[in-house]
Amino acid sequence: MRTPARIRTRSWLLPALAAATTLTVVAVAAPGDAKSPSEGSTAAAAAAAPAKKAEPDARNVVLAVHGGAGTALKRDETSPEEEKAYRDGLERALRAGQKVLKAGGSSTKAVEKAVNVLEDDPLFNAGKGAVFTADAGHELDASLMRGSDLKAGAVAGVKHVRNPITAARLVMDETKHVLLAGQGADDFALQQGLKPVTQDYYWTQRRWDELMKAKGSDPGKPVKDATKGTVGAVAVDGEKDLAAATSTGGLTNKMAGRVGDSPLIGAGTYAKNSTVAASATGQGEVFIRGAATATISDLMEFAGKDVASAAYEVLIKRLPKLGGDGGVIALDRHGTFDAPHSSEGMLTGYLTRDGEFVTRIFSDESPPNT
Repeated sequence: MRTPARIRTRSWLLPALAAATTLTVVAVAAPGDAKSPSEGSTAAAAAAAPAKKAEPDARNVVLAVHGGAGTALKRDETSPEEEKAYRDGLERALRAGQKVLKAGGSSTKAVEKAVNVLEDDPLFNAGKGAVFTADAGHELDASLMRGSDLKAGAVAGVKHVRNPITAARLVMDETKHVLLAGQGADDFALQQGLKPVTQDYYWTQRRWDELMKAKGSDPGKPVKDATKGTVGAVAVDGEKDLAAATSTGGLTNKMAGRVGDSPLIGAGTYAKNSTVAASATGQGEVFIRGAATATISDLMEFAGKDVASAAYEVLIKRLPKLGGDGGVIALDRHGTFDAPHSSEGMLTGYLTRDGEFVTRIFSDESPPNT
């Protein structure tokens, strides 16, 4: 077992949270630990005992991201270069959101900018690197929600938008609607000044190989992938306003026209200041049927549960009974953060109020809450 090491990065405080207590993150120094893009090393979360009860993962968190839930990355099967790439990707997203928050920006803008980074990273299934549909195309979904007034925006089935989460924000800001789909959503993005991309922009060899594998497998048998489904972010800003954002390429070999939970408010994304900001990842149909993120909020509001207990109730107790697995990142306005998942693995990262970066990509850093 690796020796825990205390790793600190430059401290910073959000304007309205300056009096908060400092939190030190205990991290595991793993071989090939990623170096920070701009300063020092990224903190890798400590190898934890299996989490079998509803306890929050961290406190004093201002921003968190996820890179999908699915088959866990294993230390003995992951090269130092691959580990570094995943950790760097998650940290770059956190830094993009941190830049917004440090400047006094909103949580809504912070989650958008964090997800933009993940959409541009071919390691993740959103934007560049999105998976293929059954007809060898790409159809992307995204949604964003603001906790202060419950405003939201979403796009589904877009084929020519580089950053679907930005199109979703524009739906929220520039229309009276919540969700635009298909050609109408693509046209709207173009009208709003988003430069279109061709379908080959999303292409990666890895995703093509996954489609070919799926085509050759037994019908109805899902393709195992280290990062199933989705990317997302949740944040709380200096005004203690919450926001959540989710973006995805969907499922490998999905039917053309299939829409999952990611663009659906209350399923893949939800934010309400009095309860939670949540972004989900996993088997979308189950998250839709279980109204996953809205139910977490409802359990907090109407049953008096804390964020960890509510997220555990939905992700670990309820959704598996519907036949699917996955995970969620959930944050309340006090900075209490939890990321329960029933899937084997989940890629997550978070930033604390005093500037600690934590990334978790291996199963021993974030074991399933079963």
